Amino acid sequence: MSRRSMAVAALSTVVEWYDFTLYLYLASVLSRVFFGGGGNSLALTLGGFAVAYLMRPLGAAVFGHVGDRYGRRRMMLLSMALMTAAMLATAVLPTHAQIGPAAGYLLLLLRCAMGFSVGGEYTGVVAYLLEGARPERRGLVTSSAAAASEVGGLLAAAVAALTVSAISPPALDSWGWRIPFLIGGALAATVWIARSVMQESPDFERQAAGGTVPANPLRHALANHRAAIGRGFAISALGSITYYVGITYVPAFLAGTTTMSEAEALWLSTAAALVVILVTPVTGILSDRFGRRPVLLFVCACAAILPITMFSLMAGGSHAWAAVGALVLAAVGGGVSAVGAVATAEQFPGEGRLSGLALGATTATAVFGGLAPWLAQEMMDRSGWPMIPGAMIAVVAACVMPVLLAMPETRPRPAARRP
Repeated sequence: MSRRSMAVAALSTVVEWYDFTLYLYLASVLSRVFFGGGGNSLALTLGGFAVAYLMRPLGAAVFGHVGDRYGRRRMMLLSMALMTAAMLATAVLPTHAQIGPAAGYLLLLLRCAMGFSVGGEYTGVVAYLLEGARPERRGLVTSSAAAASEVGGLLAAAVAALTVSAISPPALDSWGWRIPFLIGGALAATVWIARSVMQESPDFERQAAGGTVPANPLRHALANHRAAIGRGFAISALGSITYYVGITYVPAFLAGTTTMSEAEALWLSTAAALVVILVTPVTGILSDRFGRRPVLLFVCACAAILPITMFSLMAGGSHAWAAVGALVLAAVGGGVSAVGAVATAEQFPGEGRLSGLALGATTATAVFGGLAPWLAQEMMDRSGWPMIPGAMIAVVAACVMPVLLAMPETRPRPAARRP
């Protein structure tokens, strides 16, 4: 594919992840604006994030069917159109002070629409990049989706931090919180325009020319790729919990368990996003050089050993040690996301690839990504033990390790040289 089409696909995840993670970075602000700021308002806000995440598998199945049956390009245009509408609608929502509890329900409804659209977005972009890349560069090229998504997370954290720092608390709760969502809606509309001139995936064109496009992609994936669906679920479970508990949940964790202010926690998250951006291409190159399996095993071992200690450092009260804990967790989560993107997509052939990812990877993301921050908060509130989030990551990593040990290598073999 042309470099322009590949660049548009990779960079579009910037907007996708900005729009989706902005909610989590502004969780403490939104808890006041839409849920009244009571004792359980933060838990309700995180619960809304979790419920919206449950829409991701449904969105992945619907958009995956479109992508597998009618083309990757058409699917990505539809999902971005829905994301644009949901983001702009969020920016103009009435608040709890204006219409009472109904504000929270409306926010939840729009988060569900956002979750539905994101369900098809990331897997579609990963498949598109994988199918358009040269075999020997698949790890690096596909990891660019993870890097670009973290640029979106970085942008979300930076915009949120700047908004919270620059606007007084009363003005922030009144109208200032709308600014980041308006920015997101404008960015999403720009990406939709850029996607309108993208090329179709060469793998889908091969299927169309050869008559191998599955009539029922979900049924095709279930009938032919059950083991691959299970492996994709395991890899995505590890990637989701290391990212959503180890990175995006950290600002809420720091604001709730330390003396760090909301603005300071968000700026630390911005630094963590920079670490992820630096780690991601390096991990992609290593997976091209040494294979997906050994790199996955290494980052999985890190996820099993390090998180409890890192959350202990963050809860200790020192801002310096909190920074160390957050940055180490960001490096682990970034590494898992980078190699996990290409490894999950390579579990499937082109026929039914998006539907297979929907059944495996996206389902795991809904459980271990959307529910995990809410569950971590609930368990900490009940137990008073601040290392609960780290323990959650470690347990999932320990459970995923046997799957990775038994997983076949999916990196394409280098082409044999002519004598």
